[in-house]
Amino acid sequence: MKKVAFITGLVVIALVCVAPNAWAQGTVARGPDAATVRDADLEKDSLHNLEVARQYFKLKKAYVASLKRVEEIIAGNPNFAKIDETLFIAGMSNLYLAQNRGKQMSKLPAEKHREEARLYLSQLVNDHPDSPFNKQALDALRDLGGALPKQ
Repeated sequence: MKKVAFITGLVVIALVCVAPNAWAQGTVARGPDAATVRDADLEKDSLHNLEVARQYFKLKKAYVASLKRVEEIIAGNPNFAKIDETLFIAGMSNLYLAQNRGKQMSKLPAEKHREEARLYLSQLVNDHPDSPFNKQALDALRDLGGALPKQ
C-alpha cells in the first residue's frame, strides 16, 4: 500500500512540474499570418515608415521621399503585414516620377521609373490578389504594358 501511494505521489509531482512548461508554449496559431513569424520591433518600425511614406505620398506629393521609405520596408521586412500597400506606394511613386509629377525631381531617367513601377505593381497583383489596392494597380499597369508574369 505504501509503495502504491509513493508511486502515485511521484506521478502527481511529475505532472505538477511539467504542466507549466506545457502551458508556456501557448496555442497553435491560426489564420493567414499563422505561417509568418513577425518580429514585433521590425513591424513597429515598418509601420512607422509606412505612415511617413503615406504622408509624403498623399499630402506632400514628395514621391522621391515616399519611395525611399517604402523601399526601406521592402528591403528590410519583406514579410511586413501591410506589404501590399507598401508595394502600391512604391509602384505609384515610381510611375508619378516617370511622369514628372510631384514636388521632387528624380535623378533617374523616366524609363527606369516606369520599369520599377511595373515591377512593384506586378508583384502586388501577383502576390496579393485580395489586396484592396489591386484595382488601382491593374489600372496603372494597363498604361505600363500589363503585369509581368509571376516569378
